[in-house]
Amino acid sequence: MAAPRWVSWWFRGAAVFGLIVLLPQYLLPQPTGAELVGYGFIGTAAAFQLVFWVIGADPSRYRTLMLPSVAEKLAFGVPAVALFLAGKVPPPVLLFGCIDLILGLGFLLAWRATSPASTLATV
Repeated sequence: MAAPRWVSWWFRGAAVFGLIVLLPQYLLPQPTGAELVGYGFIGTAAAFQLVFWVIGADPSRYRTLMLPSVAEKLAFGVPAVALFLAGKVPPPVLLFGCIDLILGLGFLLAWRATSPASTLATV
């Protein structure tokens, strides 16, 4: 068995959740003077959800992309928690930051549970 079944479900679920959370933000006004940063964040993060979907299709083949996926989750989760603790963002940001940290932990566990594709070939 190359990858436990939960690995595909975890990545595909993360992709669907991410798109549901991110895409409606295109309809919200972005901070004045930082529109490009706001819309750029949404677009970049949404594009990465497609990477999660691809990983979920064949976890062993795309195992190498799992570690950058962990980094993608840390890139939002860690600053969200730190900024909340500093009193600079509201509780909903903390909530979504923690969700990203949980998803990132799942991605790391998925990486550990998935055999690399190269070891799957039999002679």
